[in-house]
Amino acid sequence: MMINWVGLGTIVRREWSRIMRVPIQAFVAPWISALLFIFIFGFVVGGRIRLIGGYHYITFVLPGVLMINVVNAAFLQSTSQIYFQRFLRYVEETLVAPLSYVEMILGSLSMVVLRSVVTALGILAIGAAFGAISLQSLPEFLFWIVCVAVTFGLLGIIIGLWANNFEQLTMLNVFFITPFAMVGGAFFTVSMLPPWLRWLVYGNPFFYFINGLRHSMIGFNEAPPYLGEALSLALCAILAVWVWRLFSRGYGLRE
Repeated sequence: MMINWVGLGTIVRREWSRIMRVPIQAFVAPWISALLFIFIFGFVVGGRIRLIGGYHYITFVLPGVLMINVVNAAFLQSTSQIYFQRFLRYVEETLVAPLSYVEMILGSLSMVVLRSVVTALGILAIGAAFGAISLQSLPEFLFWIVCVAVTFGLLGIIIGLWANNFEQLTMLNVFFITPFAMVGGAFFTVSMLPPWLRWLVYGNPFFYFINGLRHSMIGFNEAPPYLGEALSLALCAILAVWVWRLFSRGYGLRE
């Protein structure tokens, strides 16, 4: 199948133009949020905690803070992207363009990954200012940033197609993403929890995202080898098929 690179590039340029109209909301806000997390939990609280898992607390929490913001950036980008296309009725322009459903999805995800990477780089720069930067494996680091961005980009597309108002658009973020991210091991190790409560972490997909990114940055790992990668790729594949099926049915696009 020939890929319509002109069409893909047009989607990316359109969405990048839309983001650059609100740069504070798109980039500055998550950077400020990360700065506050790093300062409060890493610098202030970490000043009273010598080591956690054998690492300085600020170094330990940085991967968790980075992952939480990448998840939010990916999800908010994809939900707003598809929702506003429906709300402002310019989704029809994409549907009548010579683009396959796969190309439409790839175009949306390209912008999701780009925003997530820019967000991650900004947080790395903030971490460097606090002396908390460490990177053990660049390929593994990029794998987790891109894989998580794609996963929550796909999830955001599903919510954007389903939502009929702003309350529904933010529902998953409020009741699922934020709570699960906070108990996913961003600020603590699993060994700090009592044994009867550790299921709460091991059954949480965010734990594997944060743990994987932390392993790529400082080499600390609390999950079985390759389990997180396998679960993440499986989740990504399932969501990709789901999104393709919704597009092929025209769910939320032609209704």
